[in-house]
Amino acid sequence: MKATCDICPRACEIEEGALGFCRARTNQNGTVVCQNYARVTAIALDPMEKKPLRRFHPGSRILSVGSYGCNMNCAYCQNCEISMARAEYVEWTEIPPEELIARAEALQPRGNIGIAFTYNEPLIGYEYVMDCAKLAKARGLSVVLVTNGMINSDPWQKLLPYVDAANIDLKTFSREGYRSLGGYRDTVLEAISLAAERIHVEVTTLVVPGFSDDEALLREEAAWLAGESCEISLHLSRFFPRHRMKNTEPTPVETVRRLAVAAREFLPYVYEGNL
Repeated sequence: MKATCDICPRACEIEEGALGFCRARTNQNGTVVCQNYARVTAIALDPMEKKPLRRFHPGSRILSVGSYGCNMNCAYCQNCEISMARAEYVEWTEIPPEELIARAEALQPRGNIGIAFTYNEPLIGYEYVMDCAKLAKARGLSVVLVTNGMINSDPWQKLLPYVDAANIDLKTFSREGYRSLGGYRDTVLEAISLAAERIHVEVTTLVVPGFSDDEALLREEAAWLAGESCEISLHLSRFFPRHRMKNTEPTPVETVRRLAVAAREFLPYVYEGNL
């Protein structure tokens, strides 16, 4: 019997024991749950600026964790080894919520202020993120998300009370561009809007040659973000060849700088990354 996943707008109808598009959610006895619950493929104590979050506790560190899978299919994916993988094709270690919180607390003497869910798309592991976030908040730890924002409004709004900050990818301001990546632009815009009302939000756009380097679209994006809140920081990051775009040249540095100048006409906090 099929069950419909309600986490993201894909609404995958999943057969018993099968996986959804994201490779991480499965139908278990008629209920869709995250197969990757507590399965960690990467864990590191990172500088907050690496998330990137430039205006949330600058100079601090955060315990960053990732699993596997993603609900988009970007040809230029920067973490394809885990985000495009299934469980059997990647090494993972089981770290239950209580253990993760204990690890985060043990790292406080080294400057750790909490937990960041990152590296792959964390929200496809929604139940794990929620359980860990509740525990973290109860212990006074900060919770950070680095996400593509492809999440339905109901689960998103249930999670936000347990989150302190998020960096949300805005791949492009083009609906057609989003469809080419298997995503839904308006869903991401709604996620940004809802988050900006409640938590600290920074946005990242990876500047990919021929895809997200159009200045007119970037101006539309910056104007929209400013309309939501001028407190939103925008990171414009330089693309390097990855995944199915290994033969594409890196983004010219001058392109990123030109787009940053345009974005600063609308937003006070614009940062250039990977230069």
